[in-house]
Amino acid sequence: MKLMTGNSLVLALDCAGNPSAWLNNEMAIHLVATDRVLAPLGEHARIIYGGVNAASGLRSSIEISSILLTSARVRQQRWSQIYRAPLSNRALFARDGYLCLYCGQSFAARSLTRDHIVPISRGGRNLWTNLASACKSCNHRKNNRTPAEWGVELIAVPYAPCYAEHLILNGKTILADQMEFLRARVRRR
Repeated sequence: MKLMTGNSLVLALDCAGNPSAWLNNEMAIHLVATDRVLAPLGEHARIIYGGVNAASGLRSSIEISSILLTSARVRQQRWSQIYRAPLSNRALFARDGYLCLYCGQSFAARSLTRDHIVPISRGGRNLWTNLASACKSCNHRKNNRTPAEWGVELIAVPYAPCYAEHLILNGKTILADQMEFLRARVRRR
């Protein structure tokens, strides 16, 4: 077992082994303490220390693994083909690798914008498949046109992420064992 860093979250799995949520220390401890963890699966662990028992003088501690198989029920809608990941600029920019999908340059999140491939004013919708990360310059030059009308092609095809990829896009500090587990569950396109 390797030691987890202080700011990494714990990946919770449902009883079928599907990734279900990111947990902070308090939520993970609660699951362990209430016997709702079926098995610790991660390669990393964190030991959380509690208070000292007045009678015995011993300090309490609990070990939390980076991946926990819990007794939580399976939520089929997360694993169906019709799952719709919540849309946010943070997740969109992460999906696109912090690249402008028009010019191909890498940018910080604060320098990217959400671009509607088919503009909303022309019937486009606010869907993963109609959105691309764009730098402010490209978004301004594209204006109210489609990429074809502007004379450019996107460097990647926009897609809607599955639930496992949604967890990857929204994870802040993902440990190697957690990433390996999640990547194995990303739908192949």
